[in-house]
Amino acid sequence: MTHAHVSYGIHAAYGLQVPPAMVAAWELGEAFPTEGELVALAGALWCSPGDLLGAPSTLREHRVAQGLAPVDVAMRIGMDPHAYEQMEQSGQWKGNENQATKLAEVLNLPLRAFFQVTGRDAALARLLVSAVETRWQAYLKKVAKLVPLPRPRLEQALKSLHADYQARMAATLTRGAVSDSAAADAKEFLERIVEHFWERVGT
Repeated sequence: MTHAHVSYGIHAAYGLQVPPAMVAAWELGEAFPTEGELVALAGALWCSPGDLLGAPSTLREHRVAQGLAPVDVAMRIGMDPHAYEQMEQSGQWKGNENQATKLAEVLNLPLRAFFQVTGRDAALARLLVSAVETRWQAYLKKVAKLVPLPRPRLEQALKSLHADYQARMAATLTRGAVSDSAAADAKEFLERIVEHFWERVGT
């Protein structure tokens, strides 16, 4: 399909005037479609909006990937539509636990994505940093309360993270450039602690 074909398909099916040059700009990443344009583009290309988004990372992107309007999600999770849209725009989840559970079901969120869009990543990061810097056993119960996964998997993940971080810290006890490099490595490890955690629990 040429850009003109896509432009025609969008107009014919959805009534939107999108010039071929704009379709080309979307393709090159020089411009981005609005939500309505994205849905129309997906329709013209016979795919879902989620196929065009790649891996969604925000609440809005997860909703669009499911082909839902903000008001639909708000009503399904029992939230005022205006309040829901404000949360999408700010990127700050402020719903209660029941609404969060329904959100995960409506948007078909994997556990890791659920943590990202509801802001639980920050709380998890704080627990994980404390666990690797001190005794991981003291934080197992708190992590288990936050992350609904089997305790043995969480235990193994915390134990592995702790061992990796402590090995990096031990390397900082040497002298010179090796110590500086090890310190930078340990710092980077902490900055990516949540990512390392999800890799280890395998979700």
